[in-house]
Amino acid sequence: MMIIKTLKIKKFYFLFPVLFITLVACGQNPVDITETQVFKEMNTKKPAVKTEQGLDTATFAAGCFWCVQAQFSQLEGVKNIVSGFAGGHTANPTYRQVSTGTTGYAETCNIIYNPSKITYRELLAAFFIAHDPTQLNRQGNDIGTQYRSVIFYHNPGQKKLAQYYIRRLDEVHAYPKKIVTKVTPFTKFYPAKESHQNFYIKNPDQPYCQLVIQPEMKRFKKVFHEKIKKH
Repeated sequence: MMIIKTLKIKKFYFLFPVLFITLVACGQNPVDITETQVFKEMNTKKPAVKTEQGLDTATFAAGCFWCVQAQFSQLEGVKNIVSGFAGGHTANPTYRQVSTGTTGYAETCNIIYNPSKITYRELLAAFFIAHDPTQLNRQGNDIGTQYRSVIFYHNPGQKKLAQYYIRRLDEVHAYPKKIVTKVTPFTKFYPAKESHQNFYIKNPDQPYCQLVIQPEMKRFKKVFHEKIKKH
């Protein structure tokens, strides 16, 4: 049964003892893919890339966008992240509509980054750490097509890299199951309301943030400790 995260937050206060034991974080990987040569290749700093605008965009759906935004915002070279919706079939979707799982939209993050400081390959490495790409239409306790794993590519180069590394990760059996991430052309992105932007920063004491997002951020930071912003 689909559970809306906003309702979960309220329920956490009453179910804390049980959830503390049974909660599965929103995409914790079942194995450590960081030891594979494929991941190390993705995560290796490449020569600086110049673009006419100076910035580029990566668009990922990897489960709860609160969690994805919080993780990627830690990376040096990431300038801005907008939480929203992509991949659906209705105009101007609301969070509540998307949460029904009937709109075709996935919770998605538009990541604006400086390719001279962090490359698309490195962002793909982060994508595969930020969630479990073998879970179909869910991430942990977040269940529904709105939590599916998707790479929305903006150009042929992004498409080629995404497909290449998915194939390589499957070939080396980086996960016990096959990756289900879809590689789809970017079309339209609808930003979520302001209350969903930087949700973790605004609500660090919420039980969902403490029990789900914080552990994911710590694990993400441990993997990418050399790429984390220096504040």
